Amino acid sequence: MARRIIADVLTVVSILFVFSFGLQYLITPAAVAPSMGFAHWPTGDAADFLSVKGARDLGSAIVLLVLLVIRERRALGWALLATALIPIGDGSLILVHGGSAAAAFGMHYATAAGVIVLGLLQLKVAKDAAPRDREPAPVR
Repeated sequence: MARRIIADVLTVVSILFVFSFGLQYLITPAAVAPSMGFAHWPTGDAADFLSVKGARDLGSAIVLLVLLVIRERRALGWALLATALIPIGDGSLILVHGGSAAAAFGMHYATAAGVIVLGLLQLKVAKDAAPRDREPAPVR
């Protein structure tokens, strides 16, 4: 039970973190964008891509929240593992485009590692909650 509570609390904290980032990128993109780690940011109409990042983050957070609320732990664990690809992609793009290696590794890759651990934890909780006897019922 303690493992489930820890998994749920960490999942909620992660969801709130991603949701807040999504909102920031939609409401004040110019203020939050430099913290992402890229060397140069587009200006003018080209900066509209920041809204895409905000929408992506909000959508990801909502999917995870729905899976948590409907208690689909196994699906939540797999969704967390899949979601870890987002910060991996962000960190890789930052490195490819000459951005901050400290931000790529310290923020994006570290986030991915945490999400992977959380996804595995949710899968473990789901497995522990599953019925122990997986044998099919006898046919009569």
